[in-house]
Amino acid sequence: MLVLSEIIEKLKDVLSESTIGKKVFDKDVANALNIPQATFATMKKRNSIPYEEILEFCAIKKISVNWLFFDQAVDMLKAETEKFFQVRYFADIRASAGGGAYGFDEDFETISIDEKIMHNMVGLGNTELEAIHVDGESMEPTLQDGSIVFVDREQTNINKDGIFIASTTTGLFIKRIRQRADGMVELISDNKMYSPEVISPDEVSIVGKVVGNIESL
Repeated sequence: MLVLSEIIEKLKDVLSESTIGKKVFDKDVANALNIPQATFATMKKRNSIPYEEILEFCAIKKISVNWLFFDQAVDMLKAETEKFFQVRYFADIRASAGGGAYGFDEDFETISIDEKIMHNMVGLGNTELEAIHVDGESMEPTLQDGSIVFVDREQTNINKDGIFIASTTTGLFIKRIRQRADGMVELISDNKMYSPEVISPDEVSIVGKVVGNIESL
């Protein structure tokens, strides 16, 4: 349970850094939080923590809220955070394995994925990844309809083997992509029931390479 009196003592320590040699009292904390002294005294007695005022104070002083409330050191928090990768997840976007799907927009959420799981899927490469859904069966058995793929936008060289997300005039596709000797581009499905599609290079833009996938989130 959080105790306001203990939090006040920490706030006094923070304030004392700018008032060296001068004792800091409860009234100084109240003033720093812009709370009337009588009100602050009542809050302390009732253990009623003024979260909004404290959060604003922490933001101004650049203090870790986790340290103030839970004694968590900044280095500890950083180490914990680095155990996870932050991935931009476009929940409403479908990269079509069959007919064209619509393209990327700015409507995404950020998801955290465990470091070990991510390394197992994508290795030790770029961790600035995006995640979207697969729509259709033409990339089966490699990618199932409805599975989620992780896309590395830094990898756009289709001369290297792999599966890519391609934006075309007819939509967003997920395919193996090969540039032919005549300059035309082939979109190739892993499902042999689907024939390769050939398009002009000026009709396709490579969004990025698929570097991992899972069945669902």
